[in-house]
Amino acid sequence: MGKLFVITGVMASGKSTVAEALAKRLTRAVHLRGDIFRRMIVSGREEMTADPSEEALRQLVMRYRLTAEAARGYLDAGFHVVVQDNYLGRMLSDFLDKLHGLEPRVVILCPRVDVIATREIGRGKVGYHGFSIEGLYAMFMAQTPRVGLWLDTSDMSVDETVEAILADA
Repeated sequence: MGKLFVITGVMASGKSTVAEALAKRLTRAVHLRGDIFRRMIVSGREEMTADPSEEALRQLVMRYRLTAEAARGYLDAGFHVVVQDNYLGRMLSDFLDKLHGLEPRVVILCPRVDVIATREIGRGKVGYHGFSIEGLYAMFMAQTPRVGLWLDTSDMSVDETVEAILADA
């Protein structure tokens, strides 16, 4: 069975870029973007906000369940899987519970707030709707369980980040 990596952090922390680069370094690998399941909802989608609706939370839990099921499927087919999504606070523990028996390697990307702000400006999308970068970062750092590899990637290249992840694995 392949290895399973779970990469998380706040928006604009580098999850997509690092996950893609990591998957490319592995043989027979999948980059599983959990957000793909959110984007598949074309009608009736409820976005996450600082004060999410019950339906937004239900859709988030469904997205995490579908991601875990897809990861299992790819692993069963002999692929390495790099899962990437926002798992904030207890949601990380809840997601890892869905991966019971798979021994995921958890990677938390936590560059400094000023680095995240610069990256957010340079992205082709806006991730912070109803959240401040500082507020979400503080909440993420305070509430996310201290599991796995925590990397301050503020001064690391993508390649250096991938090397650190592989060295830890």
